[in-house]
Amino acid sequence: MTSNDLYVEYFGFTERPFTLLPDPDFLFWSRAHRRAFSVLEFGVITRAPITVVTGEVGAGKTTLIQKLLQALDDDITLGLISNAQGGRGELLQWVLNSLSIEADLNGAYVSMFQQLQDYVIEEYASGRRVVLLIDEAQNLSVEGLEELRMLTNINSNKDELLQLILVGQPELRQMIMRPELRQFAQRVTATYHIGALDRASVAGYVQHRLNHVGGSGNEFTSEAIALIHEHSRGIPRLVNKLCDFAMVYAATEERRVVDGAIIEEVLEDGIFLPAVHLAGDAAE
Repeated sequence: MTSNDLYVEYFGFTERPFTLLPDPDFLFWSRAHRRAFSVLEFGVITRAPITVVTGEVGAGKTTLIQKLLQALDDDITLGLISNAQGGRGELLQWVLNSLSIEADLNGAYVSMFQQLQDYVIEEYASGRRVVLLIDEAQNLSVEGLEELRMLTNINSNKDELLQLILVGQPELRQMIMRPELRQFAQRVTATYHIGALDRASVAGYVQHRLNHVGGSGNEFTSEAIALIHEHSRGIPRLVNKLCDFAMVYAATEERRVVDGAIIEEVLEDGIFLPAVHLAGDAAE
């Protein structure tokens, strides 16, 4: 059995519309996602020292990152870091590795820092600039964030030679606001938090994904959409999970439309874990 046997062929889709893998081709431009992407672009274009974008797990941050990577100009050298952790020196090793800089990772910190600085200056002299994009940045420690701030001191008299883009969960934003990181916060030029989708946006999101795979966009009733919004709390990844299960149920019962009853069946069977409501995570 292939994934297409689940319901794709039954509904006449070209592929599953509600997979969990981040795919920029499926990106739905909600107001929040459009603004977040604008902030990312603003940070790159204006050579902002530090740009920060946060959002709940499954809010679509990684998909936005992939979209940004597609849009970057050829004069940008990108270092992409995911799930970086560790104390002083270890983060610098992650940075060197992301930029494919050959270095003695067991060497002195000063030596590794000098290699990074020389590399960044050489790129600048060649008409290029270096951008470090750090995903899951909420995993960094206070010391790690402070180490990153020190890296932004690599600059010319008028241009930022090294830019940082940090993407992570809401804890990142909270950490940056701590008193001991006030110097870091002062270097953050642009920041945005991706809130949950409201009910209308969930409806648009579901329709968009259905249309993208050749569907009519009307495979879900308004009652079903209301339940999906309620139990997913407007988090795209959870919307995908619930819709995916619902379409399997509909195909199994040879029904062309997912209504509220099918969503209720999925929920009653306990195969979908609903979102935990977080205070302050209001829909935008």
